[in-house]
Amino acid sequence: MSTMAEGSVVITHDVGLHARPSVKLTKLAKGFSSVIEIAGAAEGPWIDAKSIVKVMAMKARQNTTLHVRASGEDAQAAVDAVTDLVRRDFDEAADGH
Repeated sequence: MSTMAEGSVVITHDVGLHARPSVKLTKLAKGFSSVIEIAGAAEGPWIDAKSIVKVMAMKARQNTTLHVRASGEDAQAAVDAVTDLVRRDFDEAADGH
């Protein structure tokens, strides 16, 4: 059964969705079977959250609302995981960055 899920979260990271957070986001997204897409606006453009090139090219800045949607068997878990990662500031504080 394929399900759809959506969510949004504000990027609080001081430099936005730069290299390290982009890698963490795409690595997390690849752990799900669902198709996961992100956008800087509710109307899009939507990009593949599993593509490091596309995620980095998005250049989402601090205070951007990141919209997340997924479709597939683990769609809700995927959206929850991605929004939680952003909410945790990509775990950067724990890394000392």
